[in-house]
Amino acid sequence: MNFRHKKPEELDVNITPLVDVVFLLLIFFMVSTTFDRQSELNIELPEANGEITETEKKEIEIFIKQDGQYVINGQVLVNSKIDTLIRNLREESGGDENFRVIISADKQSTHQAVMTAMDAARQVGLIHITFSAVKSE
Repeated sequence: MNFRHKKPEELDVNITPLVDVVFLLLIFFMVSTTFDRQSELNIELPEANGEITETEKKEIEIFIKQDGQYVINGQVLVNSKIDTLIRNLREESGGDENFRVIISADKQSTHQAVMTAMDAARQVGLIHITFSAVKSE
């Protein structure tokens, strides 16, 4: 009989591969992450401190009401669809791309309504787009 007690082998965990994997993951996430600066701004549009300029260019003025309804040069559109807006912009410009588009949006109107007006003007070929604002006191 063998009464000698065998000492249990001491377990040794090699963490070198684990450290390598964690380090590689850290590098991957640092390289692939985009850092956004998000800040909350209280913006009340439209106001500006610029000088009012008078030009002799041909102009098309798009008014955007609070509910998103469009008015082009005083003519109320039947709906707020982009196709209607494009058709009316083509009629007003007569195919001439030298018109300047002035977008006058109510400060309570949606950003989407303004973007739709800009997109419609771009599709017609009108690239000179500006925004009107009231002069702040």
